[in-house]
Amino acid sequence: MDFRRRNYREETTLSFRLLLLFFSLLCFFPAELDSISDIKSAAGSVNNIEIPVGVIVDEGSWVGKTVEISISIAISDFYELNSHYKTRVVLHTRNSEGDPLRTLSAALDLLENNKVKAIIGPQTSSETKLLAILCNKAKLPILSFTTTPSSFKEFPYFVRVAQDERTQFKGIANVVESFKWRNVILIYEDSDYGRETITSLVDSLREKNIHVSYKSAIFYNGNDDLQIIEELHKLMTMQMATIIVHVSSSQASLLFLIAKKLGMMSKGYAWIVTDRTINLLHSLDPQVIESMQGVLGFKSYVPLSVEMRKFSSRWKKEFYYTSDPYVELRELNVYGLWAYDAIFAVAKAVEKIGVEVSQSEKQTSTLNLTDLGSIGSSQTGTKLLNQILTTRFKGLSGEFEFTNGRLMTKAFEIVNVIGNGERRVGIWEMGNGSKGALEAIIWPGMSTKTPKGLVIRASGNKKLRIGVPVKRGFTEFVKVAIDPSTNAISVSGFCIDVFTAATKDLEDELDYEFVPFADASGKSAAGSYNDLIYQVYLQVCLFSVMVVSVAQTMYNFRRNEKRNMWIFLKPLDTYLWLTSASFFILTGFVVWVIEHPINVEFQGSIAHQIGTVIWFSFSTLVFAHMLILTSSYTATLSSLLTVQQIDFALKGNQIGYQLDGVFVRQGIYNNFKFREEYNSSEDYADALKKGSKNGGVDAIIDEIPYIKSFLAKYSADYAMISSDSTTNGFGFVFPKGSPLVPEISRAIAKLRQEGKLTEIEDVWFRNNTRSSSTIMRQRDYYSSTISSPNILNLDSFREKKYWDHDSNAYEKMSGGPSTELIESLFVQFDMPFCTDSLATQ
Repeated sequence: MDFRRRNYREETTLSFRLLLLFFSLLCFFPAELDSISDIKSAAGSVNNIEIPVGVIVDEGSWVGKTVEISISIAISDFYELNSHYKTRVVLHTRNSEGDPLRTLSAALDLLENNKVKAIIGPQTSSETKLLAILCNKAKLPILSFTTTPSSFKEFPYFVRVAQDERTQFKGIANVVESFKWRNVILIYEDSDYGRETITSLVDSLREKNIHVSYKSAIFYNGNDDLQIIEELHKLMTMQMATIIVHVSSSQASLLFLIAKKLGMMSKGYAWIVTDRTINLLHSLDPQVIESMQGVLGFKSYVPLSVEMRKFSSRWKKEFYYTSDPYVELRELNVYGLWAYDAIFAVAKAVEKIGVEVSQSEKQTSTLNLTDLGSIGSSQTGTKLLNQILTTRFKGLSGEFEFTNGRLMTKAFEIVNVIGNGERRVGIWEMGNGSKGALEAIIWPGMSTKTPKGLVIRASGNKKLRIGVPVKRGFTEFVKVAIDPSTNAISVSGFCIDVFTAATKDLEDELDYEFVPFADASGKSAAGSYNDLIYQVYLQVCLFSVMVVSVAQTMYNFRRNEKRNMWIFLKPLDTYLWLTSASFFILTGFVVWVIEHPINVEFQGSIAHQIGTVIWFSFSTLVFAHMLILTSSYTATLSSLLTVQQIDFALKGNQIGYQLDGVFVRQGIYNNFKFREEYNSSEDYADALKKGSKNGGVDAIIDEIPYIKSFLAKYSADYAMISSDSTTNGFGFVFPKGSPLVPEISRAIAKLRQEGKLTEIEDVWFRNNTRSSSTIMRQRDYYSSTISSPNILNLDSFREKKYWDHDSNAYEKMSGGPSTELIESLFVQFDMPFCTDSLATQ
């Protein structure tokens, strides 16, 4: 038994050793095979021409790591596919650490010691601009993944292996326009790059009639974020909520973290970021991505392909083997694809002029580092540049082709930041715009409704203070009541109901309170309308206030019995009388010339002939072609004889007006000596009934809405005359530039269209009328004002033919005296403009 156990253990140990040997051979042979292939490749490349190319990247950054790995894979792939090429690109890599001076030093070292024929990199605008100047002097092509400097004519050796920002900016402007946002805020990097590119973005927005309300320049040096906090606080006070961000990914990270803390990533805001941030979204910290939820971004478009998927898989493996094991593996970004394609472009160009590049190495002079101005120029740099710019092929990033030193851009992805990444919602193409409608977008605050481009809030998130004037009369418009026991404030009236209904129609709910503009007693106003408006200027309150519209005069009827014996001449003016008489005489003369030789009636003595001519001339008044003149004359004369003319002598008569009137009061004081102040419709009626001789007044001057309210009760005995239209109706006053102005205007227009404004009016005014028969519709409003008939003149008949053709032409074209023609697009509403609002005689 022990012998069997011993044999079993020995067999087991032997099997385990054989298994270890087998795995060791598996691990050994691939490495040996790779070494053998490397030896064969080296042996086969003995006669190849080596062309040195410099690579300058920040190896500590995510973009630098991505580019370095991609370039390494690209060199291997290119010469595996093109093993027959006579040239071989040899890379010389330098670490810039993101420092412009280190970048310049590395470039000089590559030129001096490695005699490089081109440089790939770097990745920041400050580094690139220094190298662009250096390479322009040395006539050495530089391929960079940044978009600055933008001038190809100034720096012809600068080749941008990145999509054109101007195309992206046009796409952003197109998207902003599609959402009907008319005001935006721009946040850009406070650097030469930011200031240079923001101009192009502003121009693209202006082409779409989009106003840039504010431009905010931010800069973070890694130590103090106070400047960003102050800028965001400033943006919050502007209440504009459409914000376009064009900064680096590092600055965007801090920006959105602070914005979320300040509540600017909530419902109502709309954030749009450019590819500078969204291209590196997966390299950002999860906390940053979480703070960017709902952001809309423009991302460099890369068409999906099998080759790109395979490369991404290989890139991840290479990253895993070559990077620090403690570094988190992240997604491949577009910079890696551009770097891969850039190596292919350089390698193809080098192969075409390989012999010339090799021979030029011997002719390159030594650099004098103490005199950079004496740097010599490459003899083949221009040829190599031209070959690179004319290279065209289908790469991993799509069609790889240059135009004016820029990588040709055809499309951008529109993505929505959701969850741990982004979701494509559309594609924007140059020349074609968006491909169809954008998919559903989740906006900040997890809202599915498109923001309106503004956020309505008071400073410190307090309630909006709506100031209300305290009036002693006409309380159907605004009434302020204070409970003496609880001091509770109750505000009601037509204006209040309109404001409440308009705010309910807004997408964003308003948190507001009504604040009476009253003195300590609470019964009287604390000042004039001007004082109340000044409170808005000081932004003490955002309030609704009645703005008067039209000054009108209202009189008690007194029939003027005076008559003039020459009144029959008044229907026509002097020129029309003379013109008509001239035509009569001319007509008679022409008839006399024709009839005199053959008609005995037109013969005889001179007196007889003149009498006949005059008789015949006036007989034409009954002819058909004279009916227009005669009928017009008859109608005008009838009006002059029957209309109740008012003979109001200013001297010695009393004028009444409203004590709380805005515009009228000052005019009364300046133009009338005898005046009385009243507060309500009842006061008006009592004063007019008494007349001036009995302690009352003979006329009331007030604004249209108040007079209409009066006539709704006392239309049987009074009428309006002598209107002078200046502004329209009541309205709400807001601080200059308030985003509420267009929103409230649209809400009131909607109330009018839906008939809700009429319903509110009915609640406050319809019940005050005596009967439905006394109600006058809007189109009859102007006929209710009493004025002298218009005297006919030559101009009246010049247009007569048009009106006679269709007497209702105007009403057919405009639907009657349309409110759209009367009202201006201000935050206003006019109670009398609704139908069935006026009472008449």
